[in-house]
Amino acid sequence: MAAALAASASVTMERESLTRLFTQAGRTVKFWKALLSPNTSILVPSVRDLVVTVFMAVIATGFAVVVSVPLSFLAARNLMRGPIGRPLYTAIRVTMSIVRSIEPVIWAILFLVWVTARRAPFAGVLALWVHSIADLTKLYAERLESIDPGLVEAITATGANRLQVLRYAVVPQIINPYISFTIYRWDINIRMATVVGVVGGGGIGQRLYFYLKNLAWQEAGTVMILIVVLVWALDYLSARLRAKLA
Repeated sequence: MAAALAASASVTMERESLTRLFTQAGRTVKFWKALLSPNTSILVPSVRDLVVTVFMAVIATGFAVVVSVPLSFLAARNLMRGPIGRPLYTAIRVTMSIVRSIEPVIWAILFLVWVTARRAPFAGVLALWVHSIADLTKLYAERLESIDPGLVEAITATGANRLQVLRYAVVPQIINPYISFTIYRWDINIRMATVVGVVGGGGIGQRLYFYLKNLAWQEAGTVMILIVVLVWALDYLSARLRAKLA
């Protein structure tokens, strides 16, 4: 571990950069002053874009759940057995790993080319949707793989068919974790929607990138403050919801 840390530090840090880190902070004073002097004249359009960002995350998460829930049953090792189930499990797991390894920003660029820039929020939704499917399928499937097998065996011993086993032995064990994972992913998608907007995926991120590109620091500061307030509020809300489900 010491060798790995030393190698990482030598690759990413330089003595000159470290010196500037501790001696040149004063050069950023004007920047921070502008950011903390918000321009209230852009509040209305900024809040409108903030609402678009929230809706992007809601739509992407909602439609991802519709696809991820059935896929998770096919991606759970303990449920997919035999000559058909195992290859299907492997194919879904490999596909989801590949999709998840591609960042939403890359997906946003792809969909911007696909659906044209005039549909920027739609491209952002598609990018978040694809990535959310891969992420939620993995989370859901791993929860399925950790269910109590004793309950499954007990229901099976009563003569229940496969659907009845799923209904009475599997679903009661996963419903609350699934909801918790969904809320968590929605929370992530709010932040992701802002990043996706930077590459033209619509929402508040696109507005922030426009102001930063044009060195409009006051306007950029206003947008950043709104993003901070939104993220804080959603963090609080999602934490409360997950606590109730725990």
